[in-house]
Order: sequence, then C-alpha cells, then structure tokens
Amino acid sequence: MYRLHDFQQSGNSYKIRLLLTQLEIPFEAIPVNIIQGETKKSEFITKNPKGKVPVLEIQPGIFLAESGSILLYLAEGTKFLPSDSLEKAQVTEWLFFEQYSLSANLSRPRYFISILKQPEKVSHLIKHWQMLGYQALDVMENHLQNRSFFVGDRYTIADISLFAYTHVAEEGKFDLNKYPGIKAWIARVQSQPKHITIKD
Repeated sequence: MYRLHDFQQSGNSYKIRLLLTQLEIPFEAIPVNIIQGETKKSEFITKNPKGKVPVLEIQPGIFLAESGSILLYLAEGTKFLPSDSLEKAQVTEWLFFEQYSLSANLSRPRYFISILKQPEKVSHLIKHWQMLGYQALDVMENHLQNRSFFVGDRYTIADISLFAYTHVAEEGKFDLNKYPGIKAWIARVQSQPKHITIKD
C-alpha cells in the first residue's frame, strides 16, 4: 500500500489525495506538520532531501517527491493522462505552469493569511504575489473561454493540478468573481466522480 506523507492544508498534497481517491487506490496518509517544521527534521529529510511535502512512499525505502511527478507516475496508463504524445505534453505543460506561475503565487498569500494567520509578516510581498497570481488566473480564464477542461476537453491531471490552489484562492484574498470561466470549471471539477475536498 502506498504511504502518502502530507500536510492536509497543502494544495500540493491534496492533488495526490484526490487522484489516489479517484483512481480508487488505497493509501495511508502520514500527517507531516510543516508549521512545526517537521519537514526539516532528519527523519523526513531521508525521505525527501528538499524538505517538502508531498512524498509518496511507493514501497519501503522508495520515495517520490514533487506533486507533478507523483501525478504523472500515478496517472500513467489511466484516463487521467492522455496516451496521445502531444496531449500528454500539453498536460505536462500545464503542470509546469501550475508550479511556476500559479501555485507559487496563490499558495503564499493563502499560507500567511489563512493558515499561519500572520499576513503582517510579509505584507510587502503579498501584493506582489497577488499581482502575479492574477496574471496566471488571466491565462487560465482565457484558455477556458471555449473549453470545459484544460487538455483534450476532458478531465485530466492538468485539471487536478490547477484546481488544487485555484479553488481556495479566495483564502489568499483573491477575487474569483471576475473569472466566470474558472468558476464554472471549478464546479465541473467538483462534480467529477469520487471528488473529495481539501479537508477530507
């Protein structure tokens, strides 16, 4: 059985829980408290030297980190990852975009405002992150103008990856009301079979 080392409020961890659940793959969730610095302890560093969650323990002593890599590993050969080489590359393109342009700028305001509840610690940075986050949301809204999902017009790990931090963006004081395409897409993702919330 897979063991998933995660922090429940982490969008990156949530992506993996969601895909495992929708694939009906049993797993054991191992809580790791990032606020208390547990990812920096030697016991965790042996699993992921980068000191981050999520980490998927595939079998004893074999660990896979980085949410995009874990999604690709789990989705291979399933309906969540296209077999067509171009569509597969397009999925990967969105995974890269999500990590560099989206989650980096949606997750940080959310972390300090709603998880740590200490926005004053980085008030000078929050506006900058929000500006970049809105730029990423603009890209997504434009892409969704004539599409139901991000690749091949069907639900894939590209949607799972992008959904994780977008659907909780308001916890970082982002206003999603100006993004009707994104809000409709969020509802479509939430209507998928075996969907779970970030709190599940």
